[in-house]
Amino acid sequence: MSVNTNQAQTTKPLRVAVLVSGSGSNLQVLIDAIQAGALPVEIVGVISNRDDAYAITRANAAAIPVAVLSHVANGKRMGIKTFERHASEQLQAWQPDLIVLAGFMRVLSASFINSSPAPMINLHPSLLPAYKGLDTHQRVIQAGERHHGCSIHVVTAELDAGAVLTQAILSLDQKDTATDLQKRVQKLEHQLLPWTVLLLAKGVLSLNDDGANSQTNTFSPALPLKLYLDS
Repeated sequence: MSVNTNQAQTTKPLRVAVLVSGSGSNLQVLIDAIQAGALPVEIVGVISNRDDAYAITRANAAAIPVAVLSHVANGKRMGIKTFERHASEQLQAWQPDLIVLAGFMRVLSASFINSSPAPMINLHPSLLPAYKGLDTHQRVIQAGERHHGCSIHVVTAELDAGAVLTQAILSLDQKDTATDLQKRVQKLEHQLLPWTVLLLAKGVLSLNDDGANSQTNTFSPALPLKLYLDS
């Protein structure tokens, strides 16, 4: 799988599909950047695994196609295998160049990831490889860390283990609670995601078939690219 950098370097926008589960604030940041002319991207569709996700409202307001894969005919929550089958069919129909997991809260199988029509990136609320999984803010506080932030990484079969492309970093305050950190890190996410997608759309970052960064010369900085931000 690879991001089509030849396409990205022309005037044709990068085709992006977004998977969501919740409020969709990061989806909204992408929409706003596109509408402002700051991001050469077309969001070709949004998939939500929850029918009550506010992200659906955001996508509808921007006239973006939405597939809600939440429940089956008998009203029960859709199992992961059924979700993946329908999601795979939808992604194949949309044919994106890149798939963004933005607050998507289901673990995807290796077969789904490996058969994807495009590479996937995920936004994770920690400085990977530290603090994979859930409850990152509380765990960071309990460990007495001095820095925290968020990462965008390539999605692989191993949870939160793909190549880290970019990170945004902040300093912890001794008074920070987990709720405080969640809000502070979300501000970083809203800067990191459009910046990373822009780098991919412009071909500054590229994803090769191994899901890692392809650097064309020795002058390219080592990954992850880092933003040190005061939120």
